Amino acid sequence: MIGQKTIHSFFSPVSKKRISKELNESEEEAENSKKLKPSAAESEPSSPPSCPLSPEQLERIARNKRAALEKLSSAQTPPGFGESWRTGLCAEFGKPYFKQLMSFVSEERKRHTVYPPAEHVFTWTQMCDIRDVKVVILGQDPYHGPNQAHGLCFSVKRPVSPPPSLENMYKELASDIEGFQHPGHGDLTGWAKQGVLLLNAVLTVRAHQANSHKDRGWENFTDAVVQWLSDNQQDLVFMLWGAYAQKKGAAINRKRHHVLQAVHPSPLSAHRGFFGCRHFSKANELLEKCGKSPIDWKAL
Repeated sequence: MIGQKTIHSFFSPVSKKRISKELNESEEEAENSKKLKPSAAESEPSSPPSCPLSPEQLERIARNKRAALEKLSSAQTPPGFGESWRTGLCAEFGKPYFKQLMSFVSEERKRHTVYPPAEHVFTWTQMCDIRDVKVVILGQDPYHGPNQAHGLCFSVKRPVSPPPSLENMYKELASDIEGFQHPGHGDLTGWAKQGVLLLNAVLTVRAHQANSHKDRGWENFTDAVVQWLSDNQQDLVFMLWGAYAQKKGAAINRKRHHVLQAVHPSPLSAHRGFFGCRHFSKANELLEKCGKSPIDWKAL
């Protein structure tokens, strides 16, 4: 079993104080420049009119403020978060719910074993650029056993055997995609690097306690991820398996994107409509109609 990890604070107080100081200095510079201009009541008749800030001064102040805000955003970014995803989602990091969520996860790691390891929570942001996503598969909760969860839904690290739901996905692929063969492992990194976003609704879990980090704030964050993709991308294919994923995907703009729905691939439900849904080949057909390259589902 992976030993208990202690995660450092996601935020550096020193860095935040310094950046806040830079922001304040930029604003004070602009304010002081205004103060240099005397009011009409204070001006003597012989005093020459004061000069407004030059375009160069205004640009410098704006530039300094932008740089300070960028530093603040970087300081608030959780470790392991992909750069292109940070740019798209950084507005979430400063919100109260996200700060409370990071504090909760940090405390959980001090007292319990939490999966996945801290450096793998945001693996899904490291696989491809946020604007290169083509297909989105939504999961629910990370696997809670040793050496399984690594930041991609349904995926497990080698040499762990594929869990039952993933085995059923492989069975469907074998009947849907010509030439697909069971890869002998459960690591779906090969899909993620092609633009398949494998996103769980909740991104951490206490060892051996399914759904133990439910309703702590992760759902708000992953809702924001789905919303950003829906609003800023075009012609994505969303695979929503099961009632939970379908509820989470309710806000997807279906005029801009394609949504494929079926029951969950778990052994309890796969025989009620997952087998035979042909979502993998359908996703490729939709991508090709939009002029995008298909996913090589065999590349695992």
